[in-house]
Amino acid sequence: MILIVGGAGYIGSHTNKMLNQNGYETVVFDNLSTGHRDFVKWGEFFEGDLANIDDLRNCFKKYKIDAVMHFSALISVGESVIRPDIYYQNNVVNTINLLNVMNEFDVKHFIFSSTAAIFGYPDTCPIVEDHPYQPINPYGKSKLMIEQILEDYDRAFDLKYICLRYFNASGADPDGEIGEKHDPENHLVPLTIFAAQGKRESIKIFGTEYPTKDGTCVRDYIHVNDLADAHIKGIQYLQNTNTSNCFNLGNGEGYSVQEIVDIVKKVSQINFKVDHADIREGDPPTLISSSDKAKEILGWKPNFNDIDTIVQTAWNWHNSN
Repeated sequence: MILIVGGAGYIGSHTNKMLNQNGYETVVFDNLSTGHRDFVKWGEFFEGDLANIDDLRNCFKKYKIDAVMHFSALISVGESVIRPDIYYQNNVVNTINLLNVMNEFDVKHFIFSSTAAIFGYPDTCPIVEDHPYQPINPYGKSKLMIEQILEDYDRAFDLKYICLRYFNASGADPDGEIGEKHDPENHLVPLTIFAAQGKRESIKIFGTEYPTKDGTCVRDYIHVNDLADAHIKGIQYLQNTNTSNCFNLGNGEGYSVQEIVDIVKKVSQINFKVDHADIREGDPPTLISSSDKAKEILGWKPNFNDIDTIVQTAWNWHNSN
């Protein structure tokens, strides 16, 4: 059985669905502080908090856990700068709790949701796995800390792990059963969709003078189902090789903020208001992933590599929910 920590959230719920479709038994561990109980439509559910060691132990006692996927993290870069205390507590201390209970129960396979934010301002693009780690905010630092802790737990306790470094997770379940629902929402695609739906007065573009094709930031958007597929391939890799590894996950193509706005307008057929604001501190001009390593070693490749399709799945879900 696979324990999905944070499985009531965005990426965790999509991964839970795909695992069950592929014949895996799952149990979702979530405190529902940011996740949604109605997203846990597959497998078992155990309500618990990573900050509470007893919750974790009770879950591991109740279920025979073979591997753990860890999605439970605070993810807002801006918030992490204002409240580094809660980011280090939740993303670092609570993850150590999880790793220690895994060690107690002799569970040795771990998939970790990491992030492109560990790279900071990239020296080169596309970004490969051994690019220098230079996070510029507590969120990115907290994820890098766990990657480094995992190296130590591998050496000391033979805990084997896969770190999956997401670029911009986007889109929704093509069947429309689950999607992206954060409160507050701070991701570009859903915010732009909200503007098209009239739930926001406008969408704001931060910076139009970057050294990019149209002056706005360029990012690599990867469909949430492709991230879910990488987790399944990561579990298979651990089972087959019992070897730790790290992989960058993106489509390998960059789309600017302006292009995303234009695509939402095209998909929705609604011409909404767009405002412009100053560049935000901490926003690199371009972040694009090289996913060659994941393709070569995991046999993974994005199935949703067309940005229009990615946005369409998000638009469909938000319109039906």
